[in-house]
Amino acid sequence: MIELEGVPELVDPVMVAAFEGWNDAGDAASAAVAHLDKEWKGEVFAALDAEDYYDFQVNRPTVWLDDGVRKITWPTTRLSVVRVGGDKPRDLVLVRGIEPSMRWRSFCNEILGFAHELGVELVVIMGALLGDTPHTRPVPVSGVTSDPDLARTMDLEETKYEGPTGIVGILQEACTHAGVPAVSLWAAVPHYVSQPPNPKATLALLNRLEDLIDLRIPLGELAEDARAWQLGVDQLAAEDSEVAEYVQSLEEARDTAELPEASGEAIAREFERYLRRRDGDGGTFLRDAPADRTRPPKPKPSPRPGQDAEGPSAEGSSAEGPSAEGESDGEGSGAADSSDD
Repeated sequence: MIELEGVPELVDPVMVAAFEGWNDAGDAASAAVAHLDKEWKGEVFAALDAEDYYDFQVNRPTVWLDDGVRKITWPTTRLSVVRVGGDKPRDLVLVRGIEPSMRWRSFCNEILGFAHELGVELVVIMGALLGDTPHTRPVPVSGVTSDPDLARTMDLEETKYEGPTGIVGILQEACTHAGVPAVSLWAAVPHYVSQPPNPKATLALLNRLEDLIDLRIPLGELAEDARAWQLGVDQLAAEDSEVAEYVQSLEEARDTAELPEASGEAIAREFERYLRRRDGDGGTFLRDAPADRTRPPKPKPSPRPGQDAEGPSAEGSSAEGPSAEGESDGEGSGAADSSDD
């Protein structure tokens, strides 16, 4: 039985979850939930028992000193609540942890138990994958659901993916079977510069989340971090002619694929998003720009990331997981919202 002592009654709560590991290229998704927790000063109210779900030889505990006293932090998943005021108050239940090593069904049932007790109306699970996407273009973010009614009402793609999945896919299906509306958001991370952090992808996920739940998210320094990230990768790419040539080929492929999207309707939709964010930002808003301090490895001749997994491609095509290779339909598909103005 789940007891939630001290947790106040929530207003139109939405659960937002992300898990480190296989579903989190560049740590973009877990960083997005961490940003929400930091900006809105989340209060942890529950943590899952690490003994039940984690292999400590895979995810090892850490030892640290607190005023000379040795303490241990165990890998786990924690839940916190943030109270969002303003004209349209809406509370968030944040779920952040590491992809569990075992007992995934029990893990999802625990998460759903909290969602039920708190009256959660929607579950949004964020992930990031490696894709054939250039770092110089807006980050493709795809929204996908297993619920055909939700896909229609929220302008999402209904998943048709078949293949290996991670905890993001399992939790989404568990929500669907339990009758809880659930959506997955996937950001595509350039496979040639996959080292974390990737603030540009994190920013893109938060922008897409804003659109999805109609809630303004304070960005703090994230927009500037994203800009610095892109400038840093630009400089590294310019130092290597092979990398620069490869990036250019990705840009051309991306621009060609997106040319049909440059319609009046698409432009109007993007302008509406800009206007929504312009209020309260002093007239400016960076939707995503990007400073990876490490040198990106030279890419292979093939543009494919070469990682066996699932996820939408760099152009926002479909799949579900950390890589776009070999997939044509799945959980990472959806309206490939860029995140630039």
